[in-house]
Amino acid sequence: MTMPPTTLPVRVLLVDDHAVVRQGLRLFLGLDPRIEVVGEAANGEEALAEADALIPDVIVMDLMMPVMDGITATRHLRRRLPETEIIALTSTLEEHKVNGAIEAGAISYMLKDASSDTLADAIHAAARGEVRLHPEAAKRLVRDFRGGEMRETLTPKETIVLQLIAHGHSNRDIAADQGVSEATVKTHVSRLLGKLGLESRTQAALYALKYGIASLDGVEL
Repeated sequence: MTMPPTTLPVRVLLVDDHAVVRQGLRLFLGLDPRIEVVGEAANGEEALAEADALIPDVIVMDLMMPVMDGITATRHLRRRLPETEIIALTSTLEEHKVNGAIEAGAISYMLKDASSDTLADAIHAAARGEVRLHPEAAKRLVRDFRGGEMRETLTPKETIVLQLIAHGHSNRDIAADQGVSEATVKTHVSRLLGKLGLESRTQAALYALKYGIASLDGVEL
């Protein structure tokens, strides 16, 4: 009898300068058997070292920290570990921090008052490459978004992929929806990012919402 493949837990690195916050995150994330907290860091500089050593699937990143802040660390990590997704987790919705985190490459922006279930859902979504944003952060980001200029017209297929990204779908979901391979979806995503002058699928989602390619209604933000 062939056994179904075991789904590996999402490997998470926690980054926050307050030990009590890291302890609380570790405790309630530990209740989810599909999440494994593999390490902690107290500032952005430590986060770079720990991430290089552990290669986590997802990093939960505080933004206000000594030595190196979370936005700077996120920018470095996206270059060094492009397969690792980063969730910005902070206590504030200050616009420069919201925009800074997304511009640096964070896939999600969550507030520290989010429920444990909401954060766990955001971690699983990030591991699948899905965008999750706090609703108020999403409104501000869409309002203030200054995307790149369209360098080349999107094909109909690329437009559909962009709409699905904006609605929170992963590459796997898009592949299943469109009846193509994940590799093909990755090619579409790469091409549409290049045509729009954008750096990430989160920015692509904001572009689609800003310019009416997708609607904010029903979007998983």
